Amino acid sequence: QVQLVESGGGLVQPGESLRLSCAASGSIFSRNTMSWYRQAPGKERELVARIYSGGNTYYPDSVKGRFTISRDNTKNTGYLQMNSLKPEDTAIYYCNINWAILSQRYDYWGRGTQVTVSS
Repeated sequence: QVQLVESGGGLVQPGESLRLSCAASGSIFSRNTMSWYRQAPGKERELVARIYSGGNTYYPDSVKGRFTISRDNTKNTGYLQMNSLKPEDTAIYYCNINWAILSQRYDYWGRGTQVTVSS
């Protein structure tokens, strides 16, 4: 069984930074994709960053240039560096990891960490 544990959330002022971590444990396929999503109250969960097994990354326009996703495969840990935070970044941030072997898809989520950006 795979477990994901996020950490690093908190309360910051606009313009400040936070670094989230996602520690993965269990039987994890090496060629996996790790993503960070967020969900604000009353809104749908949205993708904020993705890193593929080869190292390519994707960001939506809402966070491009401010957020950076990375991973340390030796530690089975992913990171989300968030700079120039805005009040609209306030949400619960979730880590996701997934992979597919033949026709079987494996998809795991953490429980989330709260990020609040407020003055």
